[in-house]
Amino acid sequence: MRMSKLFSKTLREAPNGADSKGYEYLLRAGFIRQMGAGVFSLLPFGFNSIRKISQIIREEMDNIGAQEMLMPLVNTADIWKETGRFYSIDKEMSRFVDRGGRDMVLAMTHEEAVTDIARGEIDSYKRLPQLVYQIQTKWRDDPRPRAGLIRVREFTMKDSYSFDRDQEGLEVQYAEHYKAYFRIFSRCGLPVIVVGADSGMMGGKVSHEYMYLSSIGEDTIITCNECGYTANRQVATFKKTYYQQEMKALEKVLTPECKTIDELAAFLKIETYQTAKAVFMVGTFIDPENGDEEEKLIVGVIRGDMDVEENKLQNACKANALRPAHTEEILAKKMVPGYGSPIGADADVLVVVDDSVAKGNNLVAGANQEGYHLLNTNFGRDYTGLVADIASATKGTLCPHCGEPLASSKGIEVGNIFQLGTRYSEAMNCFYQDESGARKPVIMGSYGIGVGRLLACLAEEYSDEVGMALPITASPYQIHLVSLVKDPEVGENIYKALTESGIEVLYDDRKESAGVKFADADLIGLPIRITVGNRSLKEGKVEVKLRSNLEETLSFDLDTITQEMKSLIKSLTDAIDANIVEHEWKKDE
Repeated sequence: MRMSKLFSKTLREAPNGADSKGYEYLLRAGFIRQMGAGVFSLLPFGFNSIRKISQIIREEMDNIGAQEMLMPLVNTADIWKETGRFYSIDKEMSRFVDRGGRDMVLAMTHEEAVTDIARGEIDSYKRLPQLVYQIQTKWRDDPRPRAGLIRVREFTMKDSYSFDRDQEGLEVQYAEHYKAYFRIFSRCGLPVIVVGADSGMMGGKVSHEYMYLSSIGEDTIITCNECGYTANRQVATFKKTYYQQEMKALEKVLTPECKTIDELAAFLKIETYQTAKAVFMVGTFIDPENGDEEEKLIVGVIRGDMDVEENKLQNACKANALRPAHTEEILAKKMVPGYGSPIGADADVLVVVDDSVAKGNNLVAGANQEGYHLLNTNFGRDYTGLVADIASATKGTLCPHCGEPLASSKGIEVGNIFQLGTRYSEAMNCFYQDESGARKPVIMGSYGIGVGRLLACLAEEYSDEVGMALPITASPYQIHLVSLVKDPEVGENIYKALTESGIEVLYDDRKESAGVKFADADLIGLPIRITVGNRSLKEGKVEVKLRSNLEETLSFDLDTITQEMKSLIKSLTDAIDANIVEHEWKKDE
């Protein structure tokens, strides 16, 4: 490709709203352009990179026996109503009515669509197992798109679906995906870790996420450096100590201007772990049969030295969504913000109590009266509720496996795998007949990779103060040819020789200064740069630099440049292949 003919152009400065380094460089280098919030076009550079990433994905999916297919982005709502997700998913799902009056949706994922197909294709145990995948557009009306392709509303995803007759078969396919995903990310050059995760709206009991660790990530990853325990904070557990005494009588005390746990502990001269705090939320509950919504006040009760993990609280009470409660909503249920507890609250309040409180006693809690608290509150005697782990693991809390202090870091989810079980097959009547003639639900798995997000993470990982330096396996071209000589025939001959040998070349044939050409080469960040200059040309040579090491200049004979570049490309590719990570899934992870 000649840069004089290139559709996109480079930008000297990033447009407003480029809130991460990788996003800035993808914009400035001409990989992507924004149409609207969370909606992007892939320009030729970006499309070429996505195509290469997709090919790596295809090869690894094919290697584990998957068959590629393609399902529609627009789904009939009927299949989503069968599983109840048409009603249970909030505004992130875009719904519309077609000209025939039928409810339709833009697919966020394709569990319903693939199950609808499978129930017509799989009728016997002889048709199992099966594994299919697609690389397809998805739409999720995210309220907070950010960081370019990191968090978008329209996105490209590889999603695969497995069908088995039993749990053992599912675990085999799950393990195959677990390993294949590490190979995919390694071949793209992206370092990832795998963490235990929440299944969320997908359903199922077992899931893992593949995380790229980055300061711009929105997920918090909890890890143990001693034993290797790793989990998303949404589901991470930790070892708790329970403080127990002989149960004492309830006593109301004056605590003026003590609306926070720290203020309360200081005033009463106690430790924060001797208190219980109430977190007030409103949960939305949706009837899966008809979509009717109901809101209910939820009180999460946790020990004062801990914080509530909202995802755990939402899962414990089986709410479709949570939001902070308003003051008037709390007061209406006979509780007082800043001095609140479930004691004396209306009976229709949903109370969820962390086990740190349920297994402790004599904790100080709010009296539901301005300026007063209660000493010696005890779960079971003074109030009741659902007991669950709703505590948020943080840096310094103790590992649930070995007891060592945990660490935390930020990460970006680039892939996920789920054991769905019969969540969709039972709801949609996807059954098979076994050897004895009995009808049984198909056991399913679901597995996803965000293709565009993967490119965005590569841009974050492989960038410096002047631009990107993408790995050769994901770079839009292999070589950036820069000609600085007046005779255009010299550059044209090199360009022709390289391209005819099968090498991917971006040829800067523009009538621009050397400074502009080098700045653009640094920004776009192709792995290898060939510079044709007057001095080196007189010696029958060209200068070559690797984008990953601009300080070192290599020199190659012009007569052998094609063979030398093939060798260099192979060495860069081999270096990535040599670092492919192979990880096996263990059932107890």
